[in-house]
Formats: sequence, structure tokens, C-alpha cells
Amino acid sequence: MYCIERPGTLWNGLAPLPSGLTPECPTYSRAYRQEVRQGLARIEQYRLSGWQPKALLDPFKRAGYWQLNDPLPSNYSAFLSWESDVVQYLATREEGTTLIAISGRP
Repeated sequence: MYCIERPGTLWNGLAPLPSGLTPECPTYSRAYRQEVRQGLARIEQYRLSGWQPKALLDPFKRAGYWQLNDPLPSNYSAFLSWESDVVQYLATREEGTTLIAISGRP
């Protein structure tokens, strides 16, 4: 998987990946996939059953990230910050599952 650099961990080693999550890589353009491979961008996606939009927030908060905004009502979107690092966390409902995408600079 081009987007999961360290399998079994969240956000490239921030924390162990909680059980029940299936890693996925988005089907973005070849150019974006190359940017991720070169370390110019980072994205991780995980799918889990049901509507669980906050499933991966606790590991980020335990690592020192804090939420910069209130979530939007239609999805769950948040910006998380720690030191100079800012991460976008987006959870969307897709046919009985939750797809969580985490993106930011490497």
C-alpha cells in the first residue's frame, strides 16, 4: 500500500493501530501517489463498520495533538495540531461504514 508506510501503526508510528480498522489507500492520481512515496505528502485511510467518526481521535490526543475547530455537521472534519504539525482528520459515512482519512505534511 503506497500510503501506509508503517503497517500496524497510526500516522506512521504515532500509536499502534486499534483493532477493527482496515487500511486503504485513496485512488488519487499517479502524481499524488508519487508525492506520497517521495515523502512530500502523507495520507492514511482506514475503514471500520458503523458510524464511528471519532474512532481515531484519542490516539492523536494522547500523543499531544489538540483539536483546532468544531466538527462540521454533515461529516466529521477536524484539524489537529501538535507543535508545528497540523493534521486534517476527515470521517465520512459510506454505506454502513466509516472511512477515516488523515492527511498532512510528512
